[in-house]
Amino acid sequence: MKKQRQIGFTLLELLVVLVIMGIMLGAVSLNAVQTTHQRLQTDAQRLSLLLQMAREEAIVRNRPTAFEAAQEGYRFLVLNENKWEQIEDFDSLRSRSFTFSDTKLEITPRLDTDLDRLRIVFGREPVSRPFVLNLRVADSAVAIKADGVGHFVVE
Repeated sequence: MKKQRQIGFTLLELLVVLVIMGIMLGAVSLNAVQTTHQRLQTDAQRLSLLLQMAREEAIVRNRPTAFEAAQEGYRFLVLNENKWEQIEDFDSLRSRSFTFSDTKLEITPRLDTDLDRLRIVFGREPVSRPFVLNLRVADSAVAIKADGVGHFVVE
């Protein structure tokens, strides 16, 4: 009589594969979840690119352009006939909300600000005053440094 060979996997082999898949899935999911600091860093990088774009718009439009932040978010403005108006014709500079609703912004040295809003004005000239814009959420903080000649660095 001929022995018949079984085809397939044993229960132990299937369990080993499931454990390995579970470990790999756990490792991937831990790396996929961003911390508060990482999300704040991402916001700061996006904001630094938008600030650079706003600065270039001021030069291209030959009109002052401003970044204005309030508690709820931020927007970009252009000076038309002595009146600040929100930029509507350039989708990249549309108004946005912060990722975290409790984001605090501080700028040094203090520029054109009032009590409720922070405003950075970019003139038509290619050189402006250097500043540092700090974003803070709880214990996490990120700084955007502007050197005055168009370079914005997130630290």
